[in-house]
Amino acid sequence: MGCLNNKNGEEDKAMFKFGLGQDIGIDLGTATVIAYVKGKGIVLREPSVVAVDSDTKDVLAVGGEARRMLGRTPGNIVATRPLRDGVISDYTVTEKMLKYFISKAGGKNLFAPRIMICIPSRVTEVEKRAVIDAATNAGARKVYLIEEPIAAAIGAGIDISKPCGNMVVDIGGGTTDIAVISLGGSVVSTSIKVAGDKLDEAVVKYIKRKYNIAIGERTAEDLKVNIGCVYPKIQDVEMDVRGRDLVTGLPKTVTVHSSEMLEALIEPAMMIVDAVHSVLEKTPPELAADISDRGIYMTGGGCLVDGLDKLLQEKTGINVMIAQDTVSCVALGTGKALDNLDILEGKARK
Repeated sequence: MGCLNNKNGEEDKAMFKFGLGQDIGIDLGTATVIAYVKGKGIVLREPSVVAVDSDTKDVLAVGGEARRMLGRTPGNIVATRPLRDGVISDYTVTEKMLKYFISKAGGKNLFAPRIMICIPSRVTEVEKRAVIDAATNAGARKVYLIEEPIAAAIGAGIDISKPCGNMVVDIGGGTTDIAVISLGGSVVSTSIKVAGDKLDEAVVKYIKRKYNIAIGERTAEDLKVNIGCVYPKIQDVEMDVRGRDLVTGLPKTVTVHSSEMLEALIEPAMMIVDAVHSVLEKTPPELAADISDRGIYMTGGGCLVDGLDKLLQEKTGINVMIAQDTVSCVALGTGKALDNLDILEGKARK
């Protein structure tokens, strides 16, 4: 965790005395942005999608409204995700999106809040600086960064301050962050760019290869959520999907089964399992023994793909648990970490 953008400490105290400051925790996800306001809890959960007029560069819609435009916009309107693989890919649009979400989360009386933002565990200094600058330009007075696996562990209710090993696998939209945590920090960690988006891409490629039909991101996500699995299901379920026939160019409907989704999703799922395996190989023996006793915690929306916990448990031989309120885990952990901001600031000033 780092503290940037420092100002005079007395000025901060004065701001809080008159109620002008507010602490906000943001899970800046590739697929979803979740905001936590101190004292209120989670106040915002919106898709991280922005619709921009390509001629004037004006932002036309943000969040859920913009997501409905994905793949359905005229030539001059572009609906995009400004974050890819857990990091900023379009700085200007990210800044505008953050400004919108900060003002929406804080309300009308918001004045230069302190903000804590989650980042993947293996981002570069340049990528960190991009997040800090975007949040600062969007109106933050101070910006703090917290690694996603640590925030996820706090949000899952794990006491990370004790000298024992806890393994967290946080599967988001753009990245899967895996970390072994002890005494409040990451002992061994990795971040791979295989998560929810890669699973969607695998579905798009499979449907194209097997049925010669092109489908969009949203349709692929619906398939993954409704009938997707990475472990054989007891009962095979099916779903009708519409797309564009690549031979005739006309709309076409096909029926897809969960057994086919298993074929489509198993490759990226095994990449996540292999990454967990490689982290376990690098874990010190004492902490590995703790993990064997305590199990592996899974968080993030990506871990809700049917059978992913069973697959990981079978391949590692360690009990796997899916955290409660898994989608909001990181944001909740960020919210709890907000309570320690004053301690952090004291250390930074020293």
